[in-house]
Amino acid sequence: MSNDTLGFDAFKLNKQLLSAISESGYTTPTPIQEKAIPLALTGHDVLGIAQTGTGKTAAYVLPILMKVKYAQGVHPRALILAPTRELVMQIEEVAKELGKYTDLRIVSLYGGIGPKTQIEHIEAGVDIVISTPGRFMDIYRKGVIFPKEIKTMVLDEADKMMDMGFMPQIRAILEVIPSKRQNLLFSATFSGRVENLSTEFLEFPERVEIAPSATTAETIEQVKYLVPNIKTKINLLAHLLEQEEIRRAIIFTRSRKNAESVFSFLERKGFGEIRVIHANKGQNTRINSMEDFKAGDVRLLVATDVASRGLDVTMVSHVINFDVPLIYEDYVHRIGRTGRAEKEGKAITFINPAEAYHFERIEELIRMKVEELPIPDSVDVPVTPFEEKQGYARELDRLKQRDNPDYKGAFHEKREKPKQNIGKGEKVRAKKHGKKPNRNQLKTKNQKNKGK
Repeated sequence: MSNDTLGFDAFKLNKQLLSAISESGYTTPTPIQEKAIPLALTGHDVLGIAQTGTGKTAAYVLPILMKVKYAQGVHPRALILAPTRELVMQIEEVAKELGKYTDLRIVSLYGGIGPKTQIEHIEAGVDIVISTPGRFMDIYRKGVIFPKEIKTMVLDEADKMMDMGFMPQIRAILEVIPSKRQNLLFSATFSGRVENLSTEFLEFPERVEIAPSATTAETIEQVKYLVPNIKTKINLLAHLLEQEEIRRAIIFTRSRKNAESVFSFLERKGFGEIRVIHANKGQNTRINSMEDFKAGDVRLLVATDVASRGLDVTMVSHVINFDVPLIYEDYVHRIGRTGRAEKEGKAITFINPAEAYHFERIEELIRMKVEELPIPDSVDVPVTPFEEKQGYARELDRLKQRDNPDYKGAFHEKREKPKQNIGKGEKVRAKKHGKKPNRNQLKTKNQKNKGK
């Protein structure tokens, strides 16, 4: 089946899932979803080799939601293991978004916080558990989780789990869950260690591999600007809209908040007919805005990735990435909206200090180094506010710690204890007697002297 024609309804998912998928803005499955979902739904063990940003989370979450179907009993029937707290939280977000029209109880377990609330959620009844290996075993040993009803198990980012030394916990988990179950293993690479794990973990698996690279059309000129802060992004956007021949452009943001901010700014500046689409806009509003844009009645369309999926317009001269996408394949989808039908297009990306980490990985994905342009002299570059600068530093710390758990960032360094300010007289006494006398000792001594 071609990815151009296949829709999610071809997987025979239930109405609740299809409604949630549609509302999330997804129209066609990604290659990993197209290959893995049918295999998982028919009960095969699956070995999926796919990079972050390829849609692999939904490739295993959708089959699990379909198979578990509705709330039943109190014990978990599916277990998803991931190496880090951040990834567990991301998977939980996807699962809850896609399962929002079901009554399934989804619980995430991870370290860094006390287990009390997590235990309460488990005891209230759970259908799907998403967890780091260590926290799962911690709570299991407390006698809270009863894993004997688990029918499906997923290991996500298996290569990273082994890098982080989770194999003992994974083996311990395999010993306490039923041996008769469906297994899904996903990894960004297929090293010898992953191959050995798949041999140990999977039974007659179907292997699904998605090429780690993505290609961009040769008709698209790509450039990037490194910008220090959000205000500079706004000023640079205004400059480009005034100076460049931008006939019709889509401006992509990562959040609804940024979409509204950019839209309000452009409207105030009077840059012609503008529309904004994001998940909070009603379906009819989004459709009408896209139709106006397609018809050429609107010059600028501000959009989030989710809201713009399925948008097919041939006469877009520019795509401006106001924010760098965190799902790296979305970069290819975004800029693919220009340079169509053998016409030339231009893709411009604004990159703040924290987004540089993600854009480096996008360049790895597309196998090219995007040309960097200097910020024009006429663009005002204000000083980055302290809070914003701090936010970038924290985000970079988080990203680097995700890659290397031993990394200690700027906000995790031990500060030197301030030296106590000892008075001159006390310094002399401390030298004589080896340590500084406390206040009560001095008081008693003075009282004795008075009594003499």
